[in-house]
Amino acid sequence: MKILVSNDDGFDAPGLQALVAALQPCGEITIVAPATEQSAVGHAITIYDPLKVQERWRDGKLLGYAVHGTPADCVKLALCSLLREPPDVLISGINQGANLGTDIIYSGTVSAATEGTLLGIPSLAVSVDSYERGAHFESAGRAARMLLEVLPTLQVPTGTLLNMNVPNLPWEQIRGWRVTVQGKTKYVENYVERIDPRGNRYYWIAGTLVEQDECAHADYRTVKQGYISVTPLHFDVTNHACVEGLRTALEGRLNGA
Repeated sequence: MKILVSNDDGFDAPGLQALVAALQPCGEITIVAPATEQSAVGHAITIYDPLKVQERWRDGKLLGYAVHGTPADCVKLALCSLLREPPDVLISGINQGANLGTDIIYSGTVSAATEGTLLGIPSLAVSVDSYERGAHFESAGRAARMLLEVLPTLQVPTGTLLNMNVPNLPWEQIRGWRVTVQGKTKYVENYVERIDPRGNRYYWIAGTLVEQDECAHADYRTVKQGYISVTPLHFDVTNHACVEGLRTALEGRLNGA
């Protein structure tokens, strides 16, 4: 099996290294990841600057490529130029910090997997629910390997990726697996104003996460209860439920004007 690994925390991030270690028995791994941290860049791509690429080697073996760009850049470049053959699967992670609820919109980790899906590659996004350097990446890596092993039997529809979030717990303390839906969390945000040494005003974003969802199968709630959350995501953002009503109201009114 040919496995493409990417992330948004950067080529040298401990989560990515833990993922690669966990997946070694599964096949041939190539890393194409940002050279520097690209958290919360969403699905941005670089169009006005060149993408600089550095080969990374270890013990005489090519590990992959560090790209001075976004996670989506990395996947596009890998599939369109760097790899001789397309991979069988793309896995993005292990992200340091969960990607749940509305965080999915901003996540570079999820966006790398989304780009893989857009380009026709079965894709997974993997995150651990901790921002600590000593997070239980080994648990998330083990979960990623298990999900990869059963992926061919799951019949995931074309255009759908799986977003997996793992509690920050030792493996033996994780309660099990749950298939979930995107929760409705949000941040109560505020911007902290400061002044730099030259007298210029600048701001740091801050905020508190608020869980709004009462759904028992929401991703955020499931992870907090100690379960691994797997959420199928797709990139069709059309609100199909309101198409017919809006078509009748809008087209009927404007076409007859």
